Amino acid sequence: MICVLSVFCCSVAASCSDSVNPPVRTDPSTSYQTSRTGQSGATRPPSGEGGTTTPKESLQKVTLSFVGDCLIATADGTTHRPGSLNWTADRQPPSYFFEKVAGIFANDDFTIANCENVFTDSDLPPVKKKQQPAFWFKSATKNAAILKSGNVDIVSLANNHTDDYGAQGFDDTENAVKSTGILTGYGGKPVVVEKNGIRIGIVCCGFWDYNQHRGIVNEMKRIEEDTDIQIIFFHGGTEKIHQPEEWKVSGARELVDAGADLVVGGHPHVLQPMEIYKGVPIVYSLGNFVYGGNTMPENRTIIFQAFFEKIDGEIKLSTDIIPCYVYGGKTNNWQPYPIENKTHKSRVLDFMKGKRELPY
Repeated sequence: MICVLSVFCCSVAASCSDSVNPPVRTDPSTSYQTSRTGQSGATRPPSGEGGTTTPKESLQKVTLSFVGDCLIATADGTTHRPGSLNWTADRQPPSYFFEKVAGIFANDDFTIANCENVFTDSDLPPVKKKQQPAFWFKSATKNAAILKSGNVDIVSLANNHTDDYGAQGFDDTENAVKSTGILTGYGGKPVVVEKNGIRIGIVCCGFWDYNQHRGIVNEMKRIEEDTDIQIIFFHGGTEKIHQPEEWKVSGARELVDAGADLVVGGHPHVLQPMEIYKGVPIVYSLGNFVYGGNTMPENRTIIFQAFFEKIDGEIKLSTDIIPCYVYGGKTNNWQPYPIENKTHKSRVLDFMKGKRELPY
């Protein structure tokens, strides 16, 4: 495990429960320190205040950016509805959608997103769904280039829409994304990358009930010996609620107890507060990002950044949050961008700390 350097240094009045909303912060320059047990079983001591490093040591660091649900499609794959994402994708260059955040992602090492739609050029029948109302999302394979042009490096396909058009639809989606050079992850296929001598394993998975944490732990353990850092990027929970369910909190904490160094989630389509549990950040929901599923989704999201640094053989973590709008204008134009309004920005940050019931 690792030592976490970054949390919000402030007291929190929990809006759900004190256990769900502990203090967190966005300023990586001051430190919150905790000892964690490493893979070898030895306790890793906390770093010194300020986290100063020599120039040589500072070369061993990795910056990750996580964003939430990217639904690069329109319901039923339609392209004729003016203003829809598919309609827009036929009239704008791929760079249009991420153009206001692409610079942020160009300056990190890995940008990780959830891709929640099917990319296919085949006329496939939708799968039957029990839940109502039900939705199916697809777009042309060319639209996978939207993710690439936005400097996305890794996508999770572990969600409830990449199988909207069956096994072939899923395969077409993976092939379309991989053809752009983006790495894909899903259940049974973790993503393992290395940068500056730090090996990172990302388990992309569905997380729909408490008991699923056992299978996620097993998948994480399979990559433990080959990685320095294990991250869980999950998809699950109840939609449109701003507080994580008790089962999700308990399950996410079980993942940390089993050795996860960072836990990040999505699916509710709205933000949920984060917490620091035993020194490990848990982000329960990132909300939407480039989201073609709704013309007026909740217009707040974040870019969650994690900075891993190896100092004297130990890996330490600091974090940052970049509050964003999901879109500009009266309705969704499919272009998230950072919030500059100080009041709106502080409300998002306070919400992520657990000091507000809503992020707006």
